[in-house]
Amino acid sequence: MASTLLWQISVLVSLYITSAVSLNSEGQALLSLSKNLTLPPSILSTWNSDNLTPCNWSGIQCNNRNFVISLNLSGNGISGTLGPQIGMLSYLQTLEIFSNNLSGPIPLELANCTRLQTLDLSNNSLTGEIPDLFSNMKRLSLVSLYDNFLDGNIPNSLFQCILLDAIYLSGNNLTGNVDSAIGNLTNLRYLWLGNNFLSGFIPDSIGNCAKLEELFLYNNNFSGPLPTSLSNIKGLKSMDINTNNFDGEILFYFDDCRLDRLVISFNQFYGTIPPWLGNCTSLTTLAMVHNSLSGEIPASLGLLTDLSILYLSQNNLSGPIPPEIGNCISLTMLELYENQLQGTVPKALGKLVNLQRLYLFTNQLTGEFPVEIWKIQSLEVVFIYDNKFTGYIPSEIAELKSLKNISLADNQFIGVIPQNLGMKSSLLAVDFTNNSFIGKIPPYICFGQSLSILDLGFNFLNGSISSSLGNCSSLQRLILQNNNLTGPIPEFANYQKLRYMDLRFNSFSGSIPSTIGNYTDLTMINLSGNNLSGLIPPEIGNLANLGVLNISNNGLFGSIPTQISNCTKLYVLDLSFNVLSGSIPPRLNKLNLLSQLVLHENHLTGEVPDLSELDRLIELELGGNLLVGNIPWSLGKLNNLYIALNLSSNRLTGPIPPELGNLVRLQTLDLSYNNLSGTLASIASLNSLVELNVSYNLFTGPVPNNLMKFLSFSPSSFIGNPGLCVTCLGGDNSACAKSNILRPCNDSEDKKLNHKLVIAIIILGSFFFCALVVLLVWSLLCMLKSLKSKLPIEEPSLHEGSSYLLNKVMEVTEKLNEKYSIGSGAHGTVYRADLGSGKVYAVKRITFAGKETVNPSMIREIKTVGKIKHRNLVKLVNFWIRNDYGLLLYEYMENGSLHDVLHEVVPAPVLDWNVRYRIALGMAQGLEYLHNDCDPLIIHRDIKPKNILLDREWEPHISDFGIAKLIDQSSVSPPSSAVVGTIGYMAPETAFTTRRSKESDVYSYGVVLLELLTRKKALDPSLSDNDDLVGWVHSNLRNLNDTDQLEAVCEPGLLDTVMDMPEMVEVHKVLSLALRCTAREASERPSMRDVVNELTDIKSTAAKNAYKKYESFESM
Repeated sequence: MASTLLWQISVLVSLYITSAVSLNSEGQALLSLSKNLTLPPSILSTWNSDNLTPCNWSGIQCNNRNFVISLNLSGNGISGTLGPQIGMLSYLQTLEIFSNNLSGPIPLELANCTRLQTLDLSNNSLTGEIPDLFSNMKRLSLVSLYDNFLDGNIPNSLFQCILLDAIYLSGNNLTGNVDSAIGNLTNLRYLWLGNNFLSGFIPDSIGNCAKLEELFLYNNNFSGPLPTSLSNIKGLKSMDINTNNFDGEILFYFDDCRLDRLVISFNQFYGTIPPWLGNCTSLTTLAMVHNSLSGEIPASLGLLTDLSILYLSQNNLSGPIPPEIGNCISLTMLELYENQLQGTVPKALGKLVNLQRLYLFTNQLTGEFPVEIWKIQSLEVVFIYDNKFTGYIPSEIAELKSLKNISLADNQFIGVIPQNLGMKSSLLAVDFTNNSFIGKIPPYICFGQSLSILDLGFNFLNGSISSSLGNCSSLQRLILQNNNLTGPIPEFANYQKLRYMDLRFNSFSGSIPSTIGNYTDLTMINLSGNNLSGLIPPEIGNLANLGVLNISNNGLFGSIPTQISNCTKLYVLDLSFNVLSGSIPPRLNKLNLLSQLVLHENHLTGEVPDLSELDRLIELELGGNLLVGNIPWSLGKLNNLYIALNLSSNRLTGPIPPELGNLVRLQTLDLSYNNLSGTLASIASLNSLVELNVSYNLFTGPVPNNLMKFLSFSPSSFIGNPGLCVTCLGGDNSACAKSNILRPCNDSEDKKLNHKLVIAIIILGSFFFCALVVLLVWSLLCMLKSLKSKLPIEEPSLHEGSSYLLNKVMEVTEKLNEKYSIGSGAHGTVYRADLGSGKVYAVKRITFAGKETVNPSMIREIKTVGKIKHRNLVKLVNFWIRNDYGLLLYEYMENGSLHDVLHEVVPAPVLDWNVRYRIALGMAQGLEYLHNDCDPLIIHRDIKPKNILLDREWEPHISDFGIAKLIDQSSVSPPSSAVVGTIGYMAPETAFTTRRSKESDVYSYGVVLLELLTRKKALDPSLSDNDDLVGWVHSNLRNLNDTDQLEAVCEPGLLDTVMDMPEMVEVHKVLSLALRCTAREASERPSMRDVVNELTDIKSTAAKNAYKKYESFESM
């Protein structure tokens, strides 16, 4: 019996010992958890199943009862998923696995860890919704899930954890509202919800979070006013709510303000800047960019002596810059650009001895810029362009050792640029465009060998380019156009990075240096309008990236080097108005990207070569040379020619080849002053012609019916062809065109003429008598011509306008002859009127729909339009009103309409991103001016590419503003009888009505913006039958990342010109802006003022890459 009992005891002891040496349940759970994770060897090696507990494992802490209370595996490069086994650690107080690569959802079983105090899974790749698992976590003090891919709403159970000290949820894809239950978290100090998709109002209950120190709501879709209950949060130190849709006035306040950072940029706040901010003496950052704040900058901000960053740009602030700002001695960045600030810049700003960046551009500031500011040695960037500053630039600017980027463009500065500028600094970009500077270019401006952009165009600089500038190896853009510079173009031996050279309209002399062929990155050379001579260097053929070569209007001689054909990316070649000789190189036929070949007014000889492979050519100008032989039939293969074919003033012979009849898009054909023969039948089918000149040749036969219109409005186009005649219909010649240039083609009439000629010869009898008759006839003709010139042009009585100017316009356009027509549209026909002396105008003839006489209100409307002046609106110079039509005299725009540039010109000209951005911004600025700054405001009602005109610098100008309303006033039809606008550009809410609003203009602008990016028409033939451009873009952007989105919709040619990632970001932001402008609901579209502000910010913060405005915020 005793032995049996002893055996039983030994078995029990044995079982106890076995169970005691095995791993406990929490250890087993951790091992199971690790199977879904890739732990590094340093951790995995310590996770030993032979241990009794996991308490000594790496990353594990236990309490005195060997229960796991902390799991910390942060920053170990762990991947995999967090399994449900985590729920078995019921005593867990701290779970930290941040900064790894975890994926998958957060397990629901985590709800079992009711003792949890710290949950940090931030900076991973977790997905799915945040599970509603916090109801029983009464001890939870920190939840950090930022920088993951979590979506869905913030669970309400989170707001039941009343001990919470910090919530970090930034950088996810969360949606929905912030629940009012957040007011339960009275112990909360840190609330980070930035970079999500949260929306709705901020609940008033947030004022119950009285201990809050950091409130980050940036980059969401929050809206509405800020609750005044924020005033209850006395200890708030940092508040960043930038890039939302908040609006209203700033009504909360702090008597005892402890803020050190306040960022409310990129919202829709209005009203004034609160003066109480002067009480926030700890403020280091104050940013209120891109709102609608108005009034003056409060002087109380001068009390903020710790302030380092002050951003108040892109608002409606007015008045002077308060001198008290000079007391903010800690300022490093001061940005007040794009407001309506007036007056002079206070000298007190010279006390800002730590200032690095000063942005005051696009205001209405006047007077001399204080010399005291130019003495601040810490200055790095100074942008004060687009103001009305006057006076001289002091020598102190040359002493700024830190200066890198400076723009004084578009002001009224005078005098000499300090000649030591650049000697003590490493300048990156200098832009002094469009001032009145005189003297020489500072010789040491590139002394630091870091200068990338030098733009001194449109001044009165003289002298030559110094040799030191010629050795500027860092230079990429050199723009010196429209000055008085002289001397030779230097060798530029070290310009290896140069991409853009514009020296046009100066007085440079000498030859083009052969070393120009070394600048292999060059894409544009413009040396036109100088006094250059010598040969065109064959080394130009080394420039494989060259797109534009314009060396016209010089004195270059010799032959055209065949090496130019190696520049295979050329799309513009202009060598006109020189003294070039020899033949046209046949190898030019290999430049298959060429769209404009302009060689006229030289001394070129030989035959016109075969150019049939230039299938993208839109303009061919070979006139004014010494070319011989026949017109090659191969020119008929240039199907895209539409601007002009000019072969005039040569020595060409033979007939017009029938293949020229294939040029069905051609608008201008000039074959005058040659020895061409045969009939004009070959060109009878050219229905697109608006200008034709075949004068002074040997053409014979009848003028084709399709060309008879030119005989009626431009009879001189046929003069000098004795064999040409006019076909008569009927025996009495009554149907003949009335012309004193061409004779009738009727045979009997020819006989009568010959008979009369014989009788005249017999009667005259002698050469002497004939001479007397000729002299008499000549005298009579002179008298008649004199009388005719004194007769006034008969026009109906004028309601408005100068009759002298009208007579001049009517004279030079031959009473609005169709040959001067340059376009037509819904509102009338436009003619080109060249009044001489460089005065070229566009004349629009508008026809009024009604039958009633012109009323005074219409006169007032046009007078109002005439008073509107803005650089992005086509200027109305004068007008004349008749009873049934009117004439409007506008500035002439050299580059035509945006529609032509995008869709009609073939090959389409290369528009790099900077050009497109300028067009987008200029359009927006013009439209914003019409919407907000005109009195009364003007709704355009027909924004489309055809109404966007481009000047020679590609600056856009909106046309036809106010015209649609004028046409409506003249109509006798009821307002609802016709739809105003153009299909494809009309907003959805206005498709069947004449009612228009600012929002409908914004929609039309958005469509044009998409057109600018995609190079597709609003109703493009390449789209499906039921799709327009807006729908096509939306359908192509679904489920794509940023880069793929751009590749899916943007024109490839645009992306080819994007130089770097900041520019790629710019393109994407403009695409996003276009989509918001074309929102279906009018209330969701931004205003044009918002559009202008956003476009300006896109460029100033990204493309210029001068600095990152919110780098401290983005690093969170």
